[in-house]
Amino acid sequence: MPSDRPRLLYVTDPAYPARGRRYGDEDLALSARLREDFTVALCHPLDAAELMAAFDAVLIRNSGPVTHYQAAFDAFRDRALAGGVRVQPPLTGRGDMAGKGYLAELSAAGYPVIPTAARREDLAALPSADEYAVKPLRGADSHGLVFLTPDRLGEVRFGDVLVQPRIRFRYEVSFYFVDRVFQYALYAPRPEERWRLEPYEAGPEDLGFARRFVEWNPADHGVQRVDACRTADGELLLVELEDLNPYLSLDLVDEDTRERFVAALKTSLHRLAATGPAEPTGAVGRGGPAA
Repeated sequence: MPSDRPRLLYVTDPAYPARGRRYGDEDLALSARLREDFTVALCHPLDAAELMAAFDAVLIRNSGPVTHYQAAFDAFRDRALAGGVRVQPPLTGRGDMAGKGYLAELSAAGYPVIPTAARREDLAALPSADEYAVKPLRGADSHGLVFLTPDRLGEVRFGDVLVQPRIRFRYEVSFYFVDRVFQYALYAPRPEERWRLEPYEAGPEDLGFARRFVEWNPADHGVQRVDACRTADGELLLVELEDLNPYLSLDLVDEDTRERFVAALKTSLHRLAATGPAEPTGAVGRGGPAA
């Protein structure tokens, strides 16, 4: 018997060996909750382009860093945008979805981010540090990250890397949003244990900081995670804006918080599926990797 429930293609790679995270567990639990409202099919990111036309909406979740299948992701993105496929998140995001070049853009514009240089002539504007992080524009999960002393910065080949001073911070904190509405925050109180997260009570200043980046990003629906670090002097600085497939750590929040998040995501997906096909576009850019 035909169903009037919206058909949802849930893109995931539960076999990806994520360090400190269990992609498969989270996606099995979340997709089971979404199945209460949708007809759900799970697929690997390499199969999404061929399958997406048969669904009312596509949800990209824990699909692994795009850097491992960049050409396939670019092909998926091109076809989805050209065909008006309804995808969450929207494939026009300016955060990690498009690579990490936005960090240099935001740094130059005076946003509270870790100071970032994408060109050799910008190195002089960086604060002095004992070490500098050199990271690929299309990096993820610390792949390709190296640390150099100041005397070795001349070795850096700009064009596909960024340079940042190595920040000594008190802790890292992440803020999670659905459709630009704050849901919860988690933090790693011990910098040496990045993935041992605990609930974080976000104050008004914290939320103002995080919302500034969510509002900057044109991705007006879907999940975004704002990752920041708290410096020794108490300032929050952006580490990354994850707007493609952020891991949610839903197993670490209380039941009420988890229920609110699931309800918000269901509402967002219902709204997306009911909008009709997205407006096709012939001008398609290239996406970047996500963590």
